[in-house]
Amino acid sequence: MAIILFDDNAHQTLLPLTYTRPVADLRIGILTIAEKWAKYLNQEFSFHTLDYLRVKFPAKIEADNLFINGAVCPDEDLLDAVNKLQTGQALKYNDQLLAVRLNQTNAGNFATEAEFSSVVEYSNPFVSIRYPEDVFRKNDIELRKDFQLLTKGRESGTISSTNTIIGEDFFAEEGAIADCSTFNTTNGPIYLAANTEIWEGTHIRGPFAICEHSQVKMGAKIYGATTVGPYSRVGGEMNNAVIWGYSSKGHEGYLGNSVLGEWCNIGADSNNSNLKNNYADVKLWDYSTQHFRNTGLQFCGLIMADHAKCGINTMFNTGTVVGVSANIFGSGFPRHFVPDFAWGGAQGFEVYLINKMFETARKVFDRREHRVFDETEQNILKKIFELTEEYRRF
Repeated sequence: MAIILFDDNAHQTLLPLTYTRPVADLRIGILTIAEKWAKYLNQEFSFHTLDYLRVKFPAKIEADNLFINGAVCPDEDLLDAVNKLQTGQALKYNDQLLAVRLNQTNAGNFATEAEFSSVVEYSNPFVSIRYPEDVFRKNDIELRKDFQLLTKGRESGTISSTNTIIGEDFFAEEGAIADCSTFNTTNGPIYLAANTEIWEGTHIRGPFAICEHSQVKMGAKIYGATTVGPYSRVGGEMNNAVIWGYSSKGHEGYLGNSVLGEWCNIGADSNNSNLKNNYADVKLWDYSTQHFRNTGLQFCGLIMADHAKCGINTMFNTGTVVGVSANIFGSGFPRHFVPDFAWGGAQGFEVYLINKMFETARKVFDRREHRVFDETEQNILKKIFELTEEYRRF
């Protein structure tokens, strides 16, 4: 049976994070949503997403196909309901399509707005990602679930006796290295993936996860619920932040209640505000409405899409959204919404020409031997450049 993770309208409300990926490719907790379903179902997966993303994220249709909403995180109750679906049956929560099982003929014509002859209603609570802030806001729940999923039936590897571990919910995969650091699992589990390094003098409070081939630099202070994705390097102070992978926040500075995409770089001594001085609710730029939306949150920091970067000493206001491939530098606070492919800062912006952006991207990809900045990557970015042109009226 083929498992196909589909996008619904969450792909629009999660922009700019989803310009470069399907919704199910979002990392929350330790795994991406697609990886979670693969673990629960013990199946490989593919995606049903927008046309310009399909070369990189193709759908693989077979005789029997289970389409699952890519914005929905699995749990045991939801898994049981999905597994019980018969061919032609759809699983819905109110009007939200959660899953549908289709034969090969009907799978080729799948659409989220289609009518299904047989509908099973689902009423149990579940975790769903609809807006960018949901990634850090619900990271605590998913970290705990993923920790149980990944450690069940396994024994932790050993780390140096120079470390202090408080509590029981600590797990290190083989190849994880840590020295002279403290790990406090009193408030949540801590997971160190294979080939990760925690450098001396680091203090980490759970829940926390670091994915393969990533490092935490000396003297870092990290509070839960925080996730560091694969091939990343972090330092300074972090609190309830999610970094998806291939990104760097390697120096002093604060990152809190925030989400960083892939291929991002945060300059030395850069900081974000996550609380307004008047303690008012934070508003975020919403691409789907082209207005600022009240999140209802007092704590909400930086949302930064793939390939975005900032120079040293950058100061981000509470609730700042930075688009794909934006490059920010200079003194002062940049605006609360920095458009995709913007170049500049508080003193003003100009267009970050795509050929110039490609030059940088090639150099960044070259640092990772297993990743190539190929024509597929370039075509996705070209399409995003076209889609976001209206925001760059500098």
